[in-house]
Amino acid sequence: MGIVAGLDSAPDFTRIVVCDADTGAVLRQGYAPHPVEGAEGGARPSDVDPQAWLLSLGEAAGGGLLEGVQAIGVSAQQNAVIPLDPQGNTVRPALVGGDKRAQVAAADLVDALGGREAWAQAVGCVPQAAQPVTKLRWLAKTEPEHALRTAVVMQAHDWLVWQLLGRPVRRTTDRGGASGTGYWCAVTGAYRGDLVELALGHQVMLPEVIGPSDAAGTTPEGLLISAGTGETMAAAFGLGIGLGDAVVSLGASGSVMAVHPEALVDQAGMITSLADATGMHLPVVTTLNAVRTLRGTAELLGLPDLESLSDLAMKSTPGAHGLVLLPYLEGERTPSLPHTAGTLAGLRRESMKAEHLARAAFEGMLCGLADALDVLRGRGVEVRRVFLLGAAAELPAVQVAAPALFGAQVVVPQPADYGAIGAARQAAWALGTSQGTLDPRTPPAWQGPAAQILEPGEELAVGQAVRQQFVSVREQTHPGAFRL
Repeated sequence: MGIVAGLDSAPDFTRIVVCDADTGAVLRQGYAPHPVEGAEGGARPSDVDPQAWLLSLGEAAGGGLLEGVQAIGVSAQQNAVIPLDPQGNTVRPALVGGDKRAQVAAADLVDALGGREAWAQAVGCVPQAAQPVTKLRWLAKTEPEHALRTAVVMQAHDWLVWQLLGRPVRRTTDRGGASGTGYWCAVTGAYRGDLVELALGHQVMLPEVIGPSDAAGTTPEGLLISAGTGETMAAAFGLGIGLGDAVVSLGASGSVMAVHPEALVDQAGMITSLADATGMHLPVVTTLNAVRTLRGTAELLGLPDLESLSDLAMKSTPGAHGLVLLPYLEGERTPSLPHTAGTLAGLRRESMKAEHLARAAFEGMLCGLADALDVLRGRGVEVRRVFLLGAAAELPAVQVAAPALFGAQVVVPQPADYGAIGAARQAAWALGTSQGTLDPRTPPAWQGPAAQILEPGEELAVGQAVRQQFVSVREQTHPGAFRL
């Protein structure tokens, strides 16, 4: 069918993969960092000139990387907000990332609509500091002159697609990116303009939401540009997950998402109801404490890295000699315990050894994520296998415990640019649809990633006993905090 490219504009870099449109085989790759001027002490800035993304894109695509490419898909960091004036010029730098400045604005929005349940019912999620709707509220309260000048609001992948197409009158987005804004409802598939007005103080123009296989347009050179999507949705598409699959992402915090045929409305606000890049849905449950639990334990034990912590944990046995760690070091979101602290239970003379504490840290982190999986299972989401992502997924102590604690087959994909691959797959879908060679309802059947497969096996019963001990300590320490 041809050659396609996927562009992933992450917070720190741009990656491009050029793929065979029929098989998904990666033919060429490009990379360029994003400029970080204005960051203090190496910290990532909260305000970024989006022109930096275009400069990085151009550098990554240098050397004829895109020669012969017929279509491009765009994945980009989620939650970046670009406010534009009526002429399409940026009103101020883009608001990006998990901007903690907007925490008060998030609480204001929750109260303004009547509480968490009202937001969950309206758009399938409760405002968080990082979300576009919350950043608009912060803009209105903190920079009212910029808020008044804002006539158009776009996200990173919308803006990049618009730029690649030469800034046409028509601005588009996809349902995946729209579902994370806090003002688009995954149940109805429509914007809630009243929530934009609640946040910003007035109405604005929002990008048209187009279908998963639709093209956003064609460049004057004849290059097709697909709808684009957010980084989470692109990575899920690149991995090729489907019904029965869940993805557990191990960052400083953790997230669990799964493919489901319908949007889930969770009155407690534990589930964020996102749409995916294929027409399905991606309910997400987040924990605040994942790899930060491991790093904190390594520091406490005087270990130089997580590999050393894993080696130490492997000297212990399942159950860590009775030690149970509730890893709520930064408070917790699942269950909702924002002001709590971690708990270490089961201390006895024989359990007071470094290897048992190391093991308890791994088991506590994974049990917290198993709690998040149970939130989805409790709402009827099928989970037959779990894709485990992040550098920590390679640690032996994670791999030996995860299948039994999750109660499912665990897949550890080889590291790859799955966001860029997902964007390329979307481009191939749009290209095939435009040529009449692909069904607009069925994405191209690319080969799945090379992966390590881990089965619960004989350890399942032991793992479930460990999990039950964790649940027992959690209920004793925080009775009633975790209700499905």
